[in-house]
Amino acid sequence: METSLQLRSLVKSSGELELSLAKVPLPEPAADEVLVEIQAAPINPSDLGLLLGPADVSQVKVAGAGADMVVTAPVPQQFMRALTARLDESMPVGNEGAGKVVAAGSSPEAQALLGKLVALIGGATYAQHRIAKAADVVPLPEGATAADGASCFVNPLTALGMTETMRREGHTALVHTAAASNLGQMLNKICIADGIGLVNIVRSAEQAKILKDIGAKHIVDSTSPTFMDELTDAIAETGATIAFDAIGGGKLASQILSAMEVAINRNAAVYSRYGSSVHKQVYIYGGLDLRPTELARSYGLAWGVCGWLLTPFLMKIGPDAAKLRARVSAELKTTFASHYTAEISLAEVLKPEVIAAYTRKATGEKYLIVPTKDA
Repeated sequence: METSLQLRSLVKSSGELELSLAKVPLPEPAADEVLVEIQAAPINPSDLGLLLGPADVSQVKVAGAGADMVVTAPVPQQFMRALTARLDESMPVGNEGAGKVVAAGSSPEAQALLGKLVALIGGATYAQHRIAKAADVVPLPEGATAADGASCFVNPLTALGMTETMRREGHTALVHTAAASNLGQMLNKICIADGIGLVNIVRSAEQAKILKDIGAKHIVDSTSPTFMDELTDAIAETGATIAFDAIGGGKLASQILSAMEVAINRNAAVYSRYGSSVHKQVYIYGGLDLRPTELARSYGLAWGVCGWLLTPFLMKIGPDAAKLRARVSAELKTTFASHYTAEISLAEVLKPEVIAAYTRKATGEKYLIVPTKDA
């Protein structure tokens, strides 16, 4: 029986993370399915939660070599309760990817995809092969490579989902944190093209330059001693009343709400002890800071803080999600182009020095897994 390599992540009840490459049977597609040879799959921040979880990667240990390598790392005891649902279950990893359809089921829809490059989402893409429903894959446009299409779901649709959420909830401009990221750069290009006011929060002069170089107008550095004044001025100028926060922990979400409230009250005709009646919203969609979210509640009572996740949003908007996907396809090599720091094999994903590199989550660094390098 032919086999295929698949990256697996296992958290043992003993408090240990284990990463390995499993040899799994090469599946046969059903009538409405296709078999995709994965040629490119990105490591997104959202992938790291399943891949590594809260394991202490500074204490990685390695046994074996190549495709037989097994990596282990301890999981701090305080995080074990949150992982109860996945304990002792070996789980495939990888949210999205792209590759060539090498086998297809008997349906006309599946047969029409045979030999084509497609992108897919839904998990288990850190593998040499992946079965998918023919209806769930997206053929790449002429001239696009697997690397071009590998990241065409998570970051592009998240960025478009932010502006779509803004519109649907009655806001006209937005704030974004960790704004120089790959996703943040896409969001800037969308907002510039669509005439949307965007306030970018970064953490260094280097990150600010990345955004200036692509035409961003409002950039504020959270390490600046005058950060709150600069943030308030930018929010007042754009009229932003909704924010998407990739940081999560600490005071930043609260600072954004405070700045929104001050900006709104600059033009208030009457004082209200309950604060402005304008609703201010922060959606937390990432966890770059794992500390608790601190809310000072100095911004009246018309505000909200909650989580935002791409998949439930796409389900909520139903058929309208197709319009977002169509825009991604049309602008795949421009607005939604991704750039990668390095291409690595499945086996290299397990190397301690490579783990240290992609877990830094440094701005401008994005790793692409090329499973065909292990063939």
